[in-house]
Amino acid sequence: KQLSRSASSIGANYHEATEAESKADFTHKLNIAKKEAKETSYWLKLVCSTNPELTKRLADLMRESLEILKILSKSVSTARHNVKTND
Repeated sequence: KQLSRSASSIGANYHEATEAESKADFTHKLNIAKKEAKETSYWLKLVCSTNPELTKRLADLMRESLEILKILSKSVSTARHNVKTND
C-alpha cells in the first residue's frame, strides 16, 4: 500500500507544482514530489530485497523511479537557483 501511495503522490505533487502560486511554492511542491520519488525507490528496493523473484519484473520500474528522482532533483536545484537569483 505504501509503495502505491508514494508512487501516486509523485504525480499529484508535480501537478500541484504546475499550479503553484509563486516560485517558492513551485519549488516546495517539486521538493515534495522528489521526496516521494525517493520513498518510492526505497519501497521498490525493499520489495526486491524481500522478494528476489520479483527483482527482474521490477527492474524497469526501479530504473524509471531513479530517472524520475534524478529529473526532480535537477528541477528542484534549478528552481531553487531561480528563486534565489530573482529575489
